[in-house]
Amino acid sequence: MKQIEKNAGRARRAGLAAIFASVAALSAFALPQSSSAADKSIKVGIMSGEDEDVWRVVTAEAEKKGLKIETVVFNDYTQPNEALERGEVDANAFQHQPYLDNQIKQNGYHIVRVGYTGVWPIGLYSKKIKSVSDVPEGAVIGVPNDPSNEGRALRVLQNEGVIKLKDGTGILATIADITENPKKVEIKELDAGVVGRAIEDLDAAVVNTDWALKSGLSADNRIAQEPVADNPYRNFIAVKQGSENEAWVKTLVSSYQNDVVKAEFDKVYKGTGISAY
Repeated sequence: MKQIEKNAGRARRAGLAAIFASVAALSAFALPQSSSAADKSIKVGIMSGEDEDVWRVVTAEAEKKGLKIETVVFNDYTQPNEALERGEVDANAFQHQPYLDNQIKQNGYHIVRVGYTGVWPIGLYSKKIKSVSDVPEGAVIGVPNDPSNEGRALRVLQNEGVIKLKDGTGILATIADITENPKKVEIKELDAGVVGRAIEDLDAAVVNTDWALKSGLSADNRIAQEPVADNPYRNFIAVKQGSENEAWVKTLVSSYQNDVVKAEFDKVYKGTGISAY
């Protein structure tokens, strides 16, 4: 009788061991093989044009690290932040801090910077004159009409002696802040995407570099440019506040900030844009 009970106990123990082994095998099969927090799919809002080529490389770099990126392409500067605030994208990459600060002030967005990308020094372009000294009396000069870029454009004109702004004027200067205008130039405020395309109807225009490329303007048409050193207009990747410490954010930033992406960036922008990290 004892032998039978002993054999039965052995059988039960063997059966339990088999069950535990099966559960462990199934658990190992069901669990992800990688514990990386970067194993995630995200959507990133970007602007249409040259940046699409850069982000194809970023996407490939991120995939190597377990992060799948779907780019969502926009044609209007106001859309990427709206989409990020609503949760339609997980991140965006198109703006500088003065622009974001103004957008937060106007719309109450909860968006933060997480990693720099590049800087595109804004320039004064013309197809009619070869230097700033040739700006004629009463010249019509176009500038972008959104607050951050208009102030930026006016500072270019001030640096070149075309106008003078009121002392203490910040980066959101407007034409109302002009205190001196010796050549009585007319400042024409236009949409950032239009000002470069209107160059034929203007004596000169201050144009964001990305829009200058889209408008067919080249370095040969640029007669002045803002300084690059300590430039406050570096573009960056942004996310919704509260997400900045997520593991995927670090992976996203590192997928942009590397030599492979820099090489593509330099190829695409041909020196008009400069890596800013």
